[in-house]
Amino acid sequence: MAKEIYRYRFARSVSLRDVEETLFLSVLAAESLSGQSRVRMDAAYCMDDAQQACVIDASTKVGRDIGRIFTGFAIREFGEDSFHVERVEAMPKAPAKEVAPC
Repeated sequence: MAKEIYRYRFARSVSLRDVEETLFLSVLAAESLSGQSRVRMDAAYCMDDAQQACVIDASTKVGRDIGRIFTGFAIREFGEDSFHVERVEAMPKAPAKEVAPC
């Protein structure tokens, strides 16, 4: 079964710092739904600066929640045309920057 991993690639005009902060806010919202320990155990995500991207593993319920929340926040904050989402086969390898314990 293929993993559900999504790469959100952002336009160069979008600040990656703002994307990272939006990701953190999405994780915080997911903690409100599932609890901090469940998010710590089941979430995997990272920033991929080289690709101007954020990658979220949505193969768990928590990951799907983070992905849906992040997508909604990104549309509102950056605009529908500022990024696109694609399914990928695996989480990026170094030099991607992890923003949480995975």
